[in-house]
This record gives sequence, C-alpha cells and structure tokens, in this order.
Amino acid sequence: MTKTLILKYDGSVFRPEEPVDLSPETRVRAVIEPVERTPGRPGGFLRTTSSLNIDGPPDWSRRLEDYLYGSAEDAA
Repeated sequence: MTKTLILKYDGSVFRPEEPVDLSPETRVRAVIEPVERTPGRPGGFLRTTSSLNIDGPPDWSRRLEDYLYGSAEDAA
C-alpha cells in the first residue's frame, strides 16, 4: 500500500494531519519533501469557529462557568 500524507514536524516527531489507517507500532518508510506553507487568511479562526455546528443553550457565553462547574443556585 502506498499513500501520500501531509505530516507536521513538532521538533521531535512527525504527526499526520489526517487519520491514518495503520495499526500502532507499524513501521513505514517516509521520504521527506517540504511542502510550502499556505498562509492563513485574516479572520480564519472566526470563520472556522462560526462554521462549527455547536449546540448549546442561548445563555452559554454569559453563564459558561455555571455550566462547567455548577451554579450557586444548583448547590442550594
């Protein structure tokens, strides 16, 4: 099986940017060919987060800590 993957080097190991269909500890041969980095677009983070279909209550941002840790009202 031959497959081309994009890997990111974190200073110690190469990590694939997408899932790989291999068992753990499988040995593979890698040929290193640097890929040009594509510059991120301004506002990319906001565009990405707004595209996520996250479900939550309407007051989630205002009461985040209540939802994470429970509110004083819940303890009473």
